[in-house]
Amino acid sequence: MVGQGNRGAAFENLINYTNESYEHRGVAVINKRSTPVKVTRSKGTKVLAGFFEAKSTVDYDGIYRGRAIFFEAKSIQELDRFDLKRVEDHQYDHLDKCHKFGALCFVLVEFRKQRKTYLLPFTALRAYKVEASRGGRKSMTLDNFEIDAFEVRTGRVPLDYLAAVDRVWFTETA
Repeated sequence: MVGQGNRGAAFENLINYTNESYEHRGVAVINKRSTPVKVTRSKGTKVLAGFFEAKSTVDYDGIYRGRAIFFEAKSIQELDRFDLKRVEDHQYDHLDKCHKFGALCFVLVEFRKQRKTYLLPFTALRAYKVEASRGGRKSMTLDNFEIDAFEVRTGRVPLDYLAAVDRVWFTETA
């Protein structure tokens, strides 16, 4: 069984490798954002204890085709639905704020069991969150993703999510 904190480590590693490939090819610069940590005890250069100082914003940010890009990455291990609470309030608020300023904002969701990954545009996420706040479903099914998200496939890189970005925000395909 994979621990709660490491459930998306393989997915994150794939995204990191993809981002390195994008940068190496001159396509985009996308960075993994680290969560600020306050070190409380260390020995030389080794950290022995610490805690998260603040909640991070989202997992990734960068620039693509002259536009700012912000996204969160989530991996679903066993289920065929995505609980909307997986996008925490501070992450949602950050995506909302950046979206209002014209950034490309989305959530990458990996359904590990089904071996599918989707790009869920922020506008679709917002619609589902609003519906949930009014008493509607608190999760999205795989069928919802088939309708309101964009499947990410292998292309110029192992997880070519920028091809899905092109389909959503730009008229031509990658």
